Amino acid sequence: MVTSGVLACGLEAKMPSGPSPPPAAPTLQVVAQGLTSPLFLTSPPGDSARLFIVQQDGRIRIIRNDTLLPTPFLDIGTRVRAGGEQGLLGLAFHPSYKQNGRFYVDYTDVNGNTRVVRFTVSADPNVADPASGDTVLAVAQPFANHNGGMLLFGPDGYLYVGLGDGGSGGDPFGNGQNRHVLLGKILRLDVDHGSPYTIPAGNPFAADTAALGAGEIWDYGLRNPWRFSFDRATGDLYIGDVGEGLYEEVDVEQSGGGGGVNYGWNVMEGLHCYNATSCTMTGLTPPVLEYSHAGGPCSVIGGYVYRGNRLPVLAGQYLYADYCSGWVRSFHYALGRAGNLQDWSVQLPTGTYVSSFGEDARGELYVINLGGKVYRIVPAS
Repeated sequence: MVTSGVLACGLEAKMPSGPSPPPAAPTLQVVAQGLTSPLFLTSPPGDSARLFIVQQDGRIRIIRNDTLLPTPFLDIGTRVRAGGEQGLLGLAFHPSYKQNGRFYVDYTDVNGNTRVVRFTVSADPNVADPASGDTVLAVAQPFANHNGGMLLFGPDGYLYVGLGDGGSGGDPFGNGQNRHVLLGKILRLDVDHGSPYTIPAGNPFAADTAALGAGEIWDYGLRNPWRFSFDRATGDLYIGDVGEGLYEEVDVEQSGGGGGVNYGWNVMEGLHCYNATSCTMTGLTPPVLEYSHAGGPCSVIGGYVYRGNRLPVLAGQYLYADYCSGWVRSFHYALGRAGNLQDWSVQLPTGTYVSSFGEDARGELYVINLGGKVYRIVPAS
């Protein structure tokens, strides 16, 4: 699902060997268990009572006041091909959800292609209207892996959509570097004007006639941006981009940059030339952090910059994890660099198969395990 990370200065991200993390460290609290392959967690803006859990099988479950409700919020299992890296992968609530009841999901359909579909809630606030589905975007997928799946409304009110390079291995069609296709990209769509969307005038390639049909592109050169997020305080975009066979990476795009960033795949894997002894890095933006697969890691799980109130020790820290190793780590981004690296594996023992982080309406963070558990990150007693 996910990948790569080394410091932009070219040093591999090594965990500090000095003192342990400071007092008042975080710990994990089980919020729910027994879920079926949960992949994501989010909440509507301003809704502090409910958590919405995306399950790979095509269902969205609700945890209300720490109780898992028996009836799914949405069940589109018959429309979804689930298994491997396919399934119901993403969920985003419209910024005006309280007024318009609109939310968006990303899934692989029965033919294995990506669909972004808008639904609306029913008269029951805990049940969506499955008949309200309206396809916003459909993208053919040549292979079954690297589907991306992240959906997120940015501080600008536009919908950001993550798409992997189309799968197989090594990006055989060169989609990451091809601005004529949507695969291997993060897209930015205006879903409030036009049907099903319009291209924001500020998109970097909106007026580029050499990139016909690709005005939707915000950033490119990505292999599989499984999870990305915006820092609530700064608007900076953090991208956990899954690597190929050797390196995982985290990219950071500062707010106000205007998009159009080329993160290098498949010329580069992390900070290294991919499948070549030398390569040209001109025009490519390296990750701020990279880590290798040595010792067992396999896939980066992008997280969030902590902006909640319960854990001052994590304030301003970006948390991320690895799917295979299960560790949770953090860094502080400043002046274009990742610093103050911390390893929280002792305090946050998630086990293997971390599938995602989640953020609630208050800015508190959660960790999701593919085996069925949802954890809240809380202060140790």
